[in-house]
Amino acid sequence: MNRSIRQLFPSLPMLCATLLLALPVPGAVAEERIEEEIIVTATFHGTSLMEEPRSVTVLGSESAANRAARHVEELLGLAPNVNWSSGASRSRFLQVRGIGDLEQYSEPKYYPSVGLTIDDLEVGSAANAATLFDAAQVEVLRGPQGTRFGASAHAGLVNIRTNEPTEELEGLVSAGVGNRGAYNLGGILSGPLTETLQGRVAIARNVGDGHFKNAALDRDDLAGFDELTARAKLRWQPNERSRYGLNLLIFDSDNGYDVWSLDNDRTTQSDEPGVDRQEVVGFTLTGDWQLTDRYSVRALASRSDADLLYSYDVDWIAPAFCVTFTCSYGHDTATESFDRSQDHTSFEVRLLGGGRLIGGGNSLDAGQWRQVAGFYFKATNEELRYAYPSAWYGDYAVATDYETDRAAAYGELEYALSDRLSFALGARVEAFEDDYRDSNGVAHDNSETLLNAEFRAKYRLQNGGLLYASVATSEKPGGVNVSASSQFALMSAAFQSFMGPKLRFTSERLINKELGYKTAALDGRLALRAAAFHTDRLDAQLESWMWDDAAGLWIGYLDSTSDGENYGVELETLLEVTPRLQVFANLAILRTKVDDLMTYDLDAAGFLSRSGRDQTKSPKHQYAAGLNATLSANLSASISVEGRGGSFYGYYHDGRLDGYDLISANVRWTTERFSLNVWARNLANAKYATHGLYFGVDPRDDFGFWSNRTYEQRGTPRSFGIDAQYAF
Repeated sequence: MNRSIRQLFPSLPMLCATLLLALPVPGAVAEERIEEEIIVTATFHGTSLMEEPRSVTVLGSESAANRAARHVEELLGLAPNVNWSSGASRSRFLQVRGIGDLEQYSEPKYYPSVGLTIDDLEVGSAANAATLFDAAQVEVLRGPQGTRFGASAHAGLVNIRTNEPTEELEGLVSAGVGNRGAYNLGGILSGPLTETLQGRVAIARNVGDGHFKNAALDRDDLAGFDELTARAKLRWQPNERSRYGLNLLIFDSDNGYDVWSLDNDRTTQSDEPGVDRQEVVGFTLTGDWQLTDRYSVRALASRSDADLLYSYDVDWIAPAFCVTFTCSYGHDTATESFDRSQDHTSFEVRLLGGGRLIGGGNSLDAGQWRQVAGFYFKATNEELRYAYPSAWYGDYAVATDYETDRAAAYGELEYALSDRLSFALGARVEAFEDDYRDSNGVAHDNSETLLNAEFRAKYRLQNGGLLYASVATSEKPGGVNVSASSQFALMSAAFQSFMGPKLRFTSERLINKELGYKTAALDGRLALRAAAFHTDRLDAQLESWMWDDAAGLWIGYLDSTSDGENYGVELETLLEVTPRLQVFANLAILRTKVDDLMTYDLDAAGFLSRSGRDQTKSPKHQYAAGLNATLSANLSASISVEGRGGSFYGYYHDGRLDGYDLISANVRWTTERFSLNVWARNLANAKYATHGLYFGVDPRDDFGFWSNRTYEQRGTPRSFGIDAQYAF
């Protein structure tokens, strides 16, 4: 499907402290104009950011342009209490407030704890497709969104909304180059097709060599990017009371995955470098009908098909490595590969009442009601072909098939007791079924009922500020530990005894309490948003690993035998110092723990309890700060710094990833039709990690015969380039 399309395109901490002192309070927002009303589209009604009673960050196209962000991973550092793991060519495993997924091997993850949608299409684990060309805004909703999205946004949601078709004919062409062989090309065409039909097409390709060098093969492009994104939109409005839409997404990436180094640097030694390929085709169909002055109906159907191939060199070295160095026991020759296909089909219909027109509204007047009632269904099938042809442990392969169905009914009722005070109550009941089977003869099936609910109140202060409070509960279904189930018969007796009760993991429930405040002050020049939250995780689904040395098996699994606790604060502020200068800053504080998790400790070579331990990928602080300046009528510039503290990245060891600080900057020259953007990320060339592994892999004698240690997947070093756009 994709090769023909591809052929269309050629192959400072001190700064942060200063900015924080310059503001009345610390906080976080994107670099968007304060006077512009920002609408959060991932809600039932489409709500103004300053009126929405949730902790939300909206990152607009200007934020993405300032960082030359091609993928959402290059933008999320601006959002407080949002973290991510690589474990692949892209950072596609998201955590919000310490809750989320870390990586993916055998386990299916069509319902990650943090949802990712692109124009109403649930992307799931195919999140390499979260590219930002022609994106209007990225919405980050923190905390359970169970009433609206169910298990698809258990701990939060990242919603990417691309630009809509226009009423007038317009277009854009763009091109850019950067260091390490990077270049990008793109084009957009938008406008009317008939008096009632409008369309938009956007196509972009992003290519680069990556930032790793393979010494064994003498190549520097084996961790590179080659990503093609094509989007199309149609909007048809035959009359004032109905509107229809079609969104089409085609994504094709042929990325390399050769990122693990024995010396924890950016030089690898593998002779069988891995890949991280994704091919995604998806579409959504929408229909909106205004039935009466008080009631409207919205229907949405979606379908996506994805082929995902992920592989890596298991021993990280080539045979010649053991000629140059003395290796303790030689080397393996395995390439572990995960070849999966996914298809998702969903349908949703909802009734909205309360006199709002198509497209929704904001605050209610005193005595007004607003209602939502809906039904949702989703069917998913994932087939995995796993292979581990090892010289040491034999040629192991397994085929798995995992099918799931979700059906949900939901509703929400909102009432304005006065012009200042309103309440909302929502609930969602979801029936979940799954069916697992594999080529080893293992089979499981399960069904359960999940409950999501939310109560929230908001109060408008006399000075225009907004106070809100909410209590929300969200439930994520249990499932099958695929790796453990398919390998159970091969495990040693002690590991069979430990894993027997854990072949399935149970559903996880979150109970989130939140207080928030939002205001625009100083004649609208200051925007402030603040939230404090506390989340109980009941039967928390925690990722862990075991090494069964006698059987030669790494066993990954989700463990739901412990509860957890997460709490913290998030502050967001944007100040317009003068009409030519904006300053923004953020601060996020997070505290987490697990109550009592029994796990296999790799260093102790035995089972022990992790009691009161911090949860993985939960840095205790995060920040971002910067300024945007208009230097002249055509010239602007920005500089920002973002960072976070260190964190654990696993429960089977005590390894940690260090915190880091990154500086970004750009200078942009703009005319009515043409723009030129000179940009840089990680200006100080900081060394930092986006993911980690802990085990023994180095065979050199002077490293202690495969002694366990932390290995880091290094983040992108200093990157810079220049982008040009011409609009017509």
